[in-house]
Amino acid sequence: MPRYMVERTFPSGLNVPTNDAGASACLSVVGNNAAERVTWVHSYVSKDKKKTYCIYDGPDEAAIRKAAQSNGLPVDSVSEVQVLDPYFYH
Repeated sequence: MPRYMVERTFPSGLNVPTNDAGASACLSVVGNNAAERVTWVHSYVSKDKKKTYCIYDGPDEAAIRKAAQSNGLPVDSVSEVQVLDPYFYH
């Protein structure tokens, strides 16, 4: 399945509490994504919490965008990506 990086901007900052409410919110995102066959792999959050860079697996860009919409999440850009790391050639 293709992999995508989704860039998002949260003007007021992203605040996911580190309690049961935060865990529930994340599980809700996972459940809504499943309806589009999209899997949230992981995310990177900027120090000021205003930008996220999220890695997703999904069938196509449209599914990634539809999942974001169903979760009420902003989307600045969606780029199909591949892994390149220091061990790529080994």
